[in-house]
Amino acid sequence: MKILITGGCGFIGSNFIRYILKKYPDHRIINLDKLTYAGNPDNLRAVEKNSNYSFVKGDICEPAVVDKVMQKVDHVVHFAAESHVDRSIVDSSAFVRTNVLGTCILLDSALKYKIKRFVHISTDEVYGSIGRGSFTETDLLSPSSPYSSSKAGSDLLAQSYYITHKLPVIITRCTNNFGPYQYPEKLIPLFITNLLENNKVPLYGTGNNVRDWIHVLDHCKAIDFVLHNCDIGEIYNIGGGAEKKNIEITRKILEILGKDEAMIEYVNDRPGHDLRYSLDCSKLKALGWGPACGFDEALECTVRWYIENRWWWEKLKH
Repeated sequence: MKILITGGCGFIGSNFIRYILKKYPDHRIINLDKLTYAGNPDNLRAVEKNSNYSFVKGDICEPAVVDKVMQKVDHVVHFAAESHVDRSIVDSSAFVRTNVLGTCILLDSALKYKIKRFVHISTDEVYGSIGRGSFTETDLLSPSSPYSSSKAGSDLLAQSYYITHKLPVIITRCTNNFGPYQYPEKLIPLFITNLLENNKVPLYGTGNNVRDWIHVLDHCKAIDFVLHNCDIGEIYNIGGGAEKKNIEITRKILEILGKDEAMIEYVNDRPGHDLRYSLDCSKLKALGWGPACGFDEALECTVRWYIENRWWWEKLKH
């Protein structure tokens, strides 16, 4: 299998590349990444000399660049996206360009070169907030931020290429990821690294916003499962089954690092901040996938990774 990975130098993409190369010695990967601020070649230092791995620096919004790599593969896993909600509130243009236009260009190229499977990686945020219960794959999309709106747009584009052109698209929507190599602007790595530098952690509002958390390795295994086993034209929710309030996450990190709640700095809430995300993942679980990492143990391992890899994150923060 020859796979094009877009955004493979990012957090989830780089974890997925390392996982696939280790599990499938005969799979070949081309990683297409623009190397924005969150695309870090250090994430793939361990595999850069692997003969089955190659890297191409390029923008998914450039058709000629995309066509050049697309004709060399038979499968696509599309991670590349602008993904930080706070940044999308300040300036949404990059999110629309990358997430919508970039996805459209990839879909056109995949159609041209008769790609066997196109796995489009999305987010639970496209559904919006839910007070009770959990979203299923057939629920309406109601995104709240420019980021999630741009991802919803890319989902609908991908789905339309399956319906109109019969392009073999599969869409996955995952809950909040955490683990090694996550850029230190997201909640868990930001809070860990702040505390390691003895700085306070900025917690939005009262900290009662709820997210479901999944370790990145479980997400990678789910994508692998979908890529090799699941039906085209389908959408699959992926979640860790670990719903936590942000204040709970904060307290757990404080406890692991031996800090007290005086290190919490409550800040004004983010505009349009969704209260709760929750996914019903029974569709994928019925096919045989399920998360294996327990939240508490995985969080402790994540904290330990940031303690042991200051070389990786200190230069990103400073």
